[in-house]
Amino acid sequence: MNDKSKVQNACVIVLGDIGRSPRMQYHVKSLSENDFSVDFIGYVQSPPLEEIRTSPNVRIHELNPFPELELPNILKYIFKTIWQALGLLITLISIRKPKFILCQNPPAIPAIIVAYLYCLFARSKLIIDWHNYTYSILELEAPDSLIVRIAKKVESFFGARAADGFCVTKAMKDDLYMRWNVRATVLYDRPPQQFQSISIQDKHNLFLRLGESVSAFRAAQDAADEDIVECTAFTTKHRNGEIKLRDSRPGLLISSTSWTPDEDFSILLSALDQYEREALAMPAHYPNLVCIITGKGPLKEKYRKIVDSKSWKMVKLEMPWLENEDYPKVLASSDLGVCLHYSSSGLDLPMKVVDMFGCGLPVCAIHFDCINELVKHGENGFVFQHHQELSEQIGRWFYDFPSNIALANMKQDIQKQLKQFQTLRWTENWRNVALPVFKK
Repeated sequence: MNDKSKVQNACVIVLGDIGRSPRMQYHVKSLSENDFSVDFIGYVQSPPLEEIRTSPNVRIHELNPFPELELPNILKYIFKTIWQALGLLITLISIRKPKFILCQNPPAIPAIIVAYLYCLFARSKLIIDWHNYTYSILELEAPDSLIVRIAKKVESFFGARAADGFCVTKAMKDDLYMRWNVRATVLYDRPPQQFQSISIQDKHNLFLRLGESVSAFRAAQDAADEDIVECTAFTTKHRNGEIKLRDSRPGLLISSTSWTPDEDFSILLSALDQYEREALAMPAHYPNLVCIITGKGPLKEKYRKIVDSKSWKMVKLEMPWLENEDYPKVLASSDLGVCLHYSSSGLDLPMKVVDMFGCGLPVCAIHFDCINELVKHGENGFVFQHHQELSEQIGRWFYDFPSNIALANMKQDIQKQLKQFQTLRWTENWRNVALPVFKK
């Protein structure tokens, strides 16, 4: 631990699953490495990063989840809000007095309200990290409802009274100021060090290990080829220890999701339907396609049933949950990423694209107002409006895969752009942009 005389107390609040809140985890990790002792409050349904779990500078305070009750939705929402507010307040009272509280938004209710009231009495600073707007997410399911109007009032009132703030895009910074007179510093998401390219040896070992649970990664060994000692769907290991990519390997497409309403996976499924038709019509030009969709969330089973009803011959889709240490490696082993996050507000950017870029993986991303702050169409990836465009982009990328000479120059140019993106990582960007705000 650092010199105790220099260490200051900080508190970070996530009114959600800590393990699935990467940006807030990166904040905590960076704070703990820069002379802050951090109390990290949230739900622990998925394991946090190992660096956080083992850090002597971090204490994780687990909130008790709201019990499942058979109640009308409005009553359930009221009781859940009261439960969360009391749980959060009790936890805040029990920790060391922090110099500031960094609170994730969304959700605004009741996290920002409780954090603001605590800061008022404890004389701490409230700093809000604006990932999106709570009201815009609620609006997806209940347009013009009372709860949407309340959420908007809460965000505007408490947002304007916070001591400081961060946001994820320039577009959001401008909107916050014009809409509610809220000032925020743009802190772009950047990939941490674990999101990087990996060797063919690492890819082979990954496919072998994950192949035990993900059938699309497995391949039957060719008994006629005695030189091969290990094989996966994508790689072979030879007696001399050399590992090679298979010339006839499938293309590997990956997407990650929280399976929420702001990502319409029917777009990807329709694009895969179209790819299946084209690949069956021209099998000499299109490879088999393995599509991996990873993540947990409420709509997963709905889409699993749809996928199970498909009778694809050229496409295989699987939905494994990938652990923290495996997810970056699978990204780095893939050929193309797909992002269907369209942003309820049109003002936030998908972190999954940042992670993919960090691994050198080009991405097809659905268009919304500020996506061009991250994805430059034709330069570091592609932007699509609907499933036909996505299917065309997938088809073009995998045409005569893996050795389409006509695409070689374009792929090389994209890789140059991604290598440039990889030069600025989370740690350096956070130290330049965020640390001065916390040190005020």
